[in-house]
Amino acid sequence: KLTCSLCGQVMWNTAVHAEFVHDHADYGFEIPGVKFNWRTIKEKRDAYVRRLNDIYENNVKKAHIDIIRGYGKFTADPEPTIEVDGKKYTAPHILIATGGRPAMPSDSKIPGASLGMTSDGFFDLEELPRRSVIVGAGYIAVEIAGILSTLGSKSSLLIRQDKVV
Repeated sequence: KLTCSLCGQVMWNTAVHAEFVHDHADYGFEIPGVKFNWRTIKEKRDAYVRRLNDIYENNVKKAHIDIIRGYGKFTADPEPTIEVDGKKYTAPHILIATGGRPAMPSDSKIPGASLGMTSDGFFDLEELPRRSVIVGAGYIAVEIAGILSTLGSKSSLLIRQDKVV
């Protein structure tokens, strides 16, 4: 599914529009009382991603490609073979879309970790948080911090360092 990458692109574009709105006066545009509605963009973004996922899945089916969902592994068989949930599949071409899920540390490892969310949780937010703390300094963390900040959330980026600089 294209959820994260497409959702991220839509939210990035939303932040770009917010920046344009901030700069309108510098270009002679007077737009009083512009308001941003998080729920509107969330609903439209989610509908857009669902529609595109359906289109891509239908195109795969039209191309007579089988989609097999489950945990899979390659076998030692002489022909290209995978085993998914105990059943073997052989084909001249096999594509494995590995997917991935972010992991949350336990509260025993990091007290209060259960109060946080993964980057996937960002896309589930029903409203723009007034304040946000993003842990990490990878590109996803920096993008989310920038998006939230631009749209009006007082945002902080928390970066771990192994040594004092």
